[in-house]
Amino acid sequence: MELNRRTVIAGAAAAGIAATTLGGTAHATGGTAHPTGGRTPVRKPFGTLADGTEVHSWSLSNGGTRLKVLSYGGIVQSLEIPDRHGRYENVSLGFDDLADYVAKSPYFGALIGRFGNRIGKGRFTLDGTAHQIDVNDGENTLHGGSRGFDKRVWDVEPFTKGSDVGLRLYHTSVDGEMGYPGTLRVKVTYTLTRHGDWRIDYEATTDRATVVNLTSHVYWNLAGEDSGSIHGHQLKIAGSRYTPVDSGLIPTGELARVAGTPFDFRRTKTVGEDIRVAHQQLLYGQGFDHNWVLDKGITAAPVPVATLRDPSSGRTMTISTTEPGLQFYSGNFLDGTLVGSGGTVYRQGDALCLETQHFPDSPNKPSFPSTVLRPGQTYRTTTVHSFGR
Repeated sequence: MELNRRTVIAGAAAAGIAATTLGGTAHATGGTAHPTGGRTPVRKPFGTLADGTEVHSWSLSNGGTRLKVLSYGGIVQSLEIPDRHGRYENVSLGFDDLADYVAKSPYFGALIGRFGNRIGKGRFTLDGTAHQIDVNDGENTLHGGSRGFDKRVWDVEPFTKGSDVGLRLYHTSVDGEMGYPGTLRVKVTYTLTRHGDWRIDYEATTDRATVVNLTSHVYWNLAGEDSGSIHGHQLKIAGSRYTPVDSGLIPTGELARVAGTPFDFRRTKTVGEDIRVAHQQLLYGQGFDHNWVLDKGITAAPVPVATLRDPSSGRTMTISTTEPGLQFYSGNFLDGTLVGSGGTVYRQGDALCLETQHFPDSPNKPSFPSTVLRPGQTYRTTTVHSFGR
């Protein structure tokens, strides 16, 4: 699928955000090299859906990072990186079998679309036309609807390019799917670089004006997916404002200052330091489940915006993105009913998500950076995860 090369970069001025950066992270090293610099991805059967559709897993490694991806939902089933002693652990929550992903996954590792995060009451008006989309989170729409991109089987094409190795994932969302206007053609590229970075490039085109907000929903625990709470992880976010929400977790439209609140991660602090503070926003989310307004705004190239570190293993992750927002979710709704790939029960706070994005409910908030995509334009964003120890 060849995509139009025009790029949509809209709304930076509306966000009114100045540029900033975070410090980088040393890269992990090691791994087995392909003659061109990466290892050839390996495909294996992973099960069959009820309608007979076959699902495959793809394994790839490069620069000391090992990644396993499913064609179902573009799911990252596992991501393994070494600790300070060179010992590997899977740092992404997930399941061992397809049935669990289909029946009960809370978006573990999934590609999210057509619209990541929430849209209030599942309604928006675009060019004077009202649209009612699928509602799957109380009265709201979450992560595209009840059959979003996380529940679709993607076409997968492996590649090696120079010292990089990766997968290109394709999906066409037809006009009216989950209530969204326009046929959306999506291409997402997962790349492992020679440094062990995991890069995600999102692209999409449409034949009719629509709204788009793609992201990845990996649940991170840098100590290992079966190691318990992430409240001791150290986190830094380059965002001096966030978008407060109502009781349904829909943004009010305010861009509130983080200074003097539990939401101030401009200096590195542990995830658990303020998570039990009696702040109304934390009560709404049962912890952190909010969008940070990144100080850098929308950028043409990825800029570092968050750093996560597990002191026990020494593992670090730096996230760089072109996006204006970052959803930090502290695993509040993991309730002890799910058994993960390591054989342990996942409980509240056993992982966190750092989802790069445009802001939630943007189609209903004209002051937020625009998520509208029109024919002749290309939606294009990039997020890079860099690992160290």
